[in-house]
Amino acid sequence: MALLLHLNERDETQWAEAFAVELGDYPILRRGDAFDPAEVEYIFVWKPTPDAFEGLSGLKAVLSLGAGVDGLLRHPTLPDAPVVRFVDEELSECMSDYVVAHVAMHQRLHTRFMADQKARAWNQLYPASARTLTVGVMGLGVIGQHALGRLAPLGYTLRGWARSQKSIPGVTCFAGPETFDDFLSGADILVNLLPLTGETEGILNYETFGKLRRGVLEGGPVVINAARGGHQREADLVKALGDGTLAAASLDVFEIEPLPQESPLWGLENCYITPHIAAISNERTGVAYFSRIIAEHRAGKPLPHVVDRDRGY
Repeated sequence: MALLLHLNERDETQWAEAFAVELGDYPILRRGDAFDPAEVEYIFVWKPTPDAFEGLSGLKAVLSLGAGVDGLLRHPTLPDAPVVRFVDEELSECMSDYVVAHVAMHQRLHTRFMADQKARAWNQLYPASARTLTVGVMGLGVIGQHALGRLAPLGYTLRGWARSQKSIPGVTCFAGPETFDDFLSGADILVNLLPLTGETEGILNYETFGKLRRGVLEGGPVVINAARGGHQREADLVKALGDGTLAAASLDVFEIEPLPQESPLWGLENCYITPHIAAISNERTGVAYFSRIIAEHRAGKPLPHVVDRDRGY
């Protein structure tokens, strides 16, 4: 019995030492150690290599450091064991911070005033108050609901859209593809926090942008994507940001990361680029979260936050 760490681009030794403090005598293995793969009960993964799961015949669970599991579910040899995703309050807080900051920035017409500053133009255009604008959040899971909770006290009208019906106080909720157009038609600022699945891939496209509400937010609607690069069609974003279909966009994720130097998004003054930093799973919270799950599971409790492979999250 053991926990195997398989963490690309992370310091496995540092994580192993932290897990050892939390799990006591329970063996912690790294990829370079000598061990019998059949003894591994849990594997803790980040960007697993093609051979990551070879010989793990006694596996009880795959523990994903990433909150999103779309890449893991595409792994060619992912075993038929429960996949547990990372759900953490601090990660949700960081994502919500990103969303609130960019929503407020666009409400206050940051793009317009940056252009005026560059032109040394003193144009006293007064931004609309929060209560006159509607923020639409796509994705009503843990992070989406957390972000809505942070936006609510600021006065925005809120609406949300998800695959299945949700009931969230103070939020007008829409569910399923048949309501998508209605959801979009009332949104001035569109925030994407969806999981990436076959159904949501490419959902941020020119057709979607054209269905957002116009005439309320000065200059036109805005899109904020802090979920996955696969949700957006970047050629459509460039077109929409250039022809006025969108007034601005805030993008933390991209189809290819790092964003290629030749991408036209870099040069757009109404496109705000951050390098996939809205939130990150860190050692302190990750070790505490998964150590608790391992201890409780070994004591007979069910695994929490198990991924539904049919849904993709």
